[in-house]
Amino acid sequence: MSSSDGWLAAALAPLAALVPALWRISRGSPRDRLVAQNLTSLLGAMTLLLAARGFGRPAYLDLALVLSVLGPTGSLVFARFLGGLPGSRLVRWTAVAGVPATVVPLCVATGPGREMAKLLVIGALLTAGGLVTSAGTGELGPGAATPDARAAHD
Repeated sequence: MSSSDGWLAAALAPLAALVPALWRISRGSPRDRLVAQNLTSLLGAMTLLLAARGFGRPAYLDLALVLSVLGPTGSLVFARFLGGLPGSRLVRWTAVAGVPATVVPLCVATGPGREMAKLLVIGALLTAGGLVTSAGTGELGPGAATPDARAAHD
């Protein structure tokens, strides 16, 4: 077993965790779908980081970088239309524990250099985005007021 096989085996964990999240996106309530979308962006980026090392393709790091920026942004845009952002402990703990557990071993294996700096930036963006979007901003649903309605009401 080569070291690339180990990285690819490690990539299977977040990839397998995508299955229930994708199920939630297809079958859940709008609140559940938003949380699952946020979780899939985290898990997808973690899978891409590990696959980049396993397959020896640094271009996957660029995809993870784009996903680490657009994932939380998409969550915030959808939250705006739904009238609030639901809080999620699962997303928060994935960002706080899962991202460093993925990025730190990759940094150790990569060694100092430009690729390590890119990994650290991606890890910081994923963690920050996960923390911001998992905090929650209020109620969702038909009875919840949008931010514009709340501002007009005050």
